[in-house]
Amino acid sequence: MKKPFIPLATLITITLAAILTVLQQYNIIALPAEVLMAVRWAGIGVLLLYGIQKRSLTTWILISMVVGAEIGYDFPQFATNLNVLSKVFLKLIKTIIAPLIFATLVVGIAGHSNLKQVGSMGWKAILYFEIVTTLALFIGLAAINITKAGEGINMQGIAETEEIQAPAKQTASDIILHVFPENIAKSIAEGQVLQIVVFSVLFAIGLAMVTEKKRKPMLDFCESLSETMFKFTNIIMYFAPVGVGAAIAYTTGHMGFGILVNLFQLLATLYIALLVFLLVVLLPVALIARVPVKRFLKAISGPVSIAFATTSSEAALPRAMEEMEKLGVPRRIVAFVMPTGYSFNLDGTTLYLSLASVFVAQAAGIDLTWGQQLLMVFTLMLTSKGVAGVPRASLVILLGTVASFNLPVWPIFAILGIDELMDMARTSVNVTGNCLATAVVARWEGEFNPEPEVGLVESTNPELESGLPEKKETYV
Repeated sequence: MKKPFIPLATLITITLAAILTVLQQYNIIALPAEVLMAVRWAGIGVLLLYGIQKRSLTTWILISMVVGAEIGYDFPQFATNLNVLSKVFLKLIKTIIAPLIFATLVVGIAGHSNLKQVGSMGWKAILYFEIVTTLALFIGLAAINITKAGEGINMQGIAETEEIQAPAKQTASDIILHVFPENIAKSIAEGQVLQIVVFSVLFAIGLAMVTEKKRKPMLDFCESLSETMFKFTNIIMYFAPVGVGAAIAYTTGHMGFGILVNLFQLLATLYIALLVFLLVVLLPVALIARVPVKRFLKAISGPVSIAFATTSSEAALPRAMEEMEKLGVPRRIVAFVMPTGYSFNLDGTTLYLSLASVFVAQAAGIDLTWGQQLLMVFTLMLTSKGVAGVPRASLVILLGTVASFNLPVWPIFAILGIDELMDMARTSVNVTGNCLATAVVARWEGEFNPEPEVGLVESTNPELESGLPEKKETYV
């Protein structure tokens, strides 16, 4: 079989399998289930041949998503048992987060000993985060008020067997105190990304203030640690197709595709609103900052696919940091902006929370004024800080806020049924927004240098195609 024929054969077989499955689903045609299954698996077989030809980690991650969805659809009982593989992948990723953030921030800040530049980078990043998340907030509000997805929803048959524990109501003091670590080991164990960032920044500032003789050993250690953690990431990424495929198989197996029919309007509202946000906000920002859009999309395709399948921004963090560095963003900017953005720049989550909170009121038949809606979503934007590392933590935040505004809880159980599908989209947007933020801040600082030979996910270099960086590294 000629290699140019494989992509065409893949497209034809997958399209044919999808069309036949949809026609069968709506009783337009009547084919034996075994025939449809054979057609779908034939398409996957050709897709696997394409993956062997392509030899790209990103390609294999995307293929594993298709294979996982098919396993979940055809063998739901078996698929639910695969959840352990996705949990293994997430656990391995989480071991990287704290040492990677600490090492890269310390090297980035103390290595330059330019504290004024760090302060400049910090206020620019925070200003950008607040502007973009506010725009996401209003897009979510506009979307749900236009579609009115919650009005007239049929809540019968929604199971309330899965309990959600409402968090304790937080005051402004609680939110501020939560930013600062009392025990760095505890912060690492609990995955508190923002607390780790605060500790690392203060540690780096202190290190920058000591003499060169005492600073150099710690800098050498942190630089060696960061390089090691990037290599550690590359090793774990070989397991990414398995972990991602297992996550999709589990989601499809225990939830199925039928739930789309129940709350399709809400789901479509979120996806359309997120698409509008990408096209109306992030794309113009990328163009204004002169970010090479095509290469940027190639660079984030791997991290975004991981975030989509695992519904955890944290799982995509190491790969996203590495890819943005290859794209031409200096390491110290990536190390500061991206982890900070995971607490302050959750574009997809902010948009979702504004949309979902009004949906709850609509489903309950409660008419909120614009003032009440704005007060609710701004509260959500504050309480959502720091939830990036926890899949579906936004659902818990939503429950707490709904209780604070005396709204009924039962509509949230409607959202619970499709929350995984919604979480896939909003988490992907979170990762996309944070990757773009690093490039924007780097351009603002005058240090964005997207060299043509750096940062491509797809390449003819075998080492790049296997997901590993070139031996000759171009770290800044």
